[in-house]
Amino acid sequence: MSTDRDPLAVEDASAPSPEEAAPAEPGDAASPAAPADDTAAGTDGDGREGDGREAEDGERKEGSPAERPAPAAEAGAGASGGGNRSAAAEALAAAVRAVESGERPAASFFTGPSGGRRAPAAPVPESGAAPRPERATTPAPTAAAAPAPPPRPALHISAEGLDGVRQVLTAGGAPETLAGQVVGVLGEQAAEALRDDPWQLLAVPGVRPEQADGFARALLGPECGPGDERRGQALVGWLLERAALAGHTVLEASVLRTALGKQSVPEPDEALQSALAEGSVLVFQEALETSGTAARPEPDGSEEEVPVRLLLGLDRYAMAEESLADGLARLISTLGTEPAPAAAAGETVTDAEAVADGGEDGQEAGAASGGTEAPTDSSPAASDAAPDWEAAAAAAPSPSAAELIRAVAASGLVTHSGGEAARAEPLALVLAARALGLRAWAAAHTEDGKRRLVALGDPDAVTVTGLLSGQEGPGRDAEGALALDVLAVLDAPQLDVETAAMLVESLTDGTRLVLSGDPGVLWSAGPGRVFADVVAARACPAVVSRTPDAGPIGELVSGIGIGELTTVDAPGKEVVIVPVRDAGEAVHRTVQLVADSVPRAIGVPADHTQVITPGHGGAVGTRALNAALKERLNPGPGRFGGFDPGDRVAYVPAPGRMVPGTVVSADAAGLRLDCAGSPVVVPPERVGGTVRHGWAVTAHQAAGTRWPAAVVVLPGDAAQELTRSWIYTAFSRGERHLSVVHGVDQALPRAVAEIPAKERTTRLRSLLRAPQSEA
Repeated sequence: MSTDRDPLAVEDASAPSPEEAAPAEPGDAASPAAPADDTAAGTDGDGREGDGREAEDGERKEGSPAERPAPAAEAGAGASGGGNRSAAAEALAAAVRAVESGERPAASFFTGPSGGRRAPAAPVPESGAAPRPERATTPAPTAAAAPAPPPRPALHISAEGLDGVRQVLTAGGAPETLAGQVVGVLGEQAAEALRDDPWQLLAVPGVRPEQADGFARALLGPECGPGDERRGQALVGWLLERAALAGHTVLEASVLRTALGKQSVPEPDEALQSALAEGSVLVFQEALETSGTAARPEPDGSEEEVPVRLLLGLDRYAMAEESLADGLARLISTLGTEPAPAAAAGETVTDAEAVADGGEDGQEAGAASGGTEAPTDSSPAASDAAPDWEAAAAAAPSPSAAELIRAVAASGLVTHSGGEAARAEPLALVLAARALGLRAWAAAHTEDGKRRLVALGDPDAVTVTGLLSGQEGPGRDAEGALALDVLAVLDAPQLDVETAAMLVESLTDGTRLVLSGDPGVLWSAGPGRVFADVVAARACPAVVSRTPDAGPIGELVSGIGIGELTTVDAPGKEVVIVPVRDAGEAVHRTVQLVADSVPRAIGVPADHTQVITPGHGGAVGTRALNAALKERLNPGPGRFGGFDPGDRVAYVPAPGRMVPGTVVSADAAGLRLDCAGSPVVVPPERVGGTVRHGWAVTAHQAAGTRWPAAVVVLPGDAAQELTRSWIYTAFSRGERHLSVVHGVDQALPRAVAEIPAKERTTRLRSLLRAPQSEA
């Protein structure tokens, strides 16, 4: 695999509904342009893992709605429906190509003033500061120790209305069991909506274009054609949703045109124009980052037009990204910049200018003086004297911790990069801020991340999910904002754009926010690459830890982070390589390592050893490995919906959040789990979509969690899927021991050296840079 792969490719046969969505990465490979017989919903592809939000590879339990495809039929092969290209579509095509070629100013593409954004249904202000989506401002009700997602609002629809939806589905050859999902997506008038536009079935998670085409043909008959305007609009939305699963918040117009063409849309430009006119898609312009992008004066005094690219995206992610950029800019601008005491000799604070001089993505640079402002009157820390940040820095446990404290004293937003050992630095900041009388909290991505913070000395550590829901942390003030002065978010690379936007919107002016994490790990399960974009924008101080991870595993992972796969000295068998020739041997060696070798040689029992593999499907995917491991470690008939007491499971209460657990029992209330000491009851109707066996997981599922020992399986057919970030994440999950079941030969060092990560198309970096350019 290379970074120039199809940006829409998501290894996922079908995206599930929110309550069914499982951990953090797509499963089965399927290009959005795949033919009708390529990957039908519910079938198993190769199950490889991608960068986007996991859809559990489209897997459904036997007989589930999405598993039974509608009659597959090509959308009007040879049928009409597209007609001649409309004048509007011709104008769009000409405008897009002229802008992309530089022959025409980008502003001329938009109906509004230069630099505006086209959003017919929901205009976006030209200033670039989008209205903030409404967020909950009151704490959520107290829940069980292991938080579960809030219940979806009940949609009241009569039995007659539901029967009407079933009748339409049956008439179109779709399973009537989809009725509940259809109503949940399309609302009370779902039956009428489907009759008017059968392709709206594509909005239901798990439905693929070839299935929607078959449904439409059955309802519309001969008038159904591949160029139908309704089909084009639905496909634009489906492709953008699919791109979000791969981590993109927007796509280039040219990419969407190509993808629409592969879906047999005869006039892709007309489909884009139609979607834009309906307001379901927003269009943006972004300056191309080339060495000569600076605007130069023309002879007549005007500035030369800067080359731009046109981006299209769903308003959901576009608004979240703009809201996040606006919120981060607010935090930066609302903290004073009065000079603080000079830094101690030999220590530095990296500000935006120093970072810009220091290299790509926030390398450490020269010293800069900092500053601070007394907290607002609403803060308990408000007093006549400002907090003595310099004294706190002088008492810090390490130079990097001191550097971080000084940076936070001077800025409302700071990024902090480092490995596992560097987690102690933001924690030192939080403890120092509390000692200064400030309300300071540390938040991790997972329950295990929270556990590690507690072990480092912070019994009040929280998870991001618990903080936002009100189940953990300080709660919210009378205005709905989080009642804190300093917030350090660890595992920040796991923040998707919507979660980050919600978090930042919950912070009051003057709050200090630290985004801390390991830049080498996989990006978030959901769309966006928040941490990487904030660092790359160089809009705030960036502190890079000088604290290395110790031991052979730390040495190995540090080398991978800079593109080098080195041989490390492991006298205590901390790192073991097990070569294999084929899939069968890979499964055999993996079971042997977990059940016998690691417990005997390392002293780590099987239930504390985690297997990590690139995907769910295939001969060495999680399904195959979990079946083999269950047979060896906890054989049983699977009497509780495929599970037995003692089975290790991966419980996914919400997309991107995997909680390891063990099955305890089951009853009428559901499947009972023990998740790190917290009891969880999963209702019967949610078990199939949120619980799967967990002896083996993927790297996206494992991100944010560590185990005493890890066995990473690299089968031969995974060679094209490996990236440096995947390898870095998988290899760094073991605290004491790492075994690598190695069957990819030279693909491993090649991926480490040449393929950093799967790229994502986002706008946050340019949005954060825009205020700097204007300044």
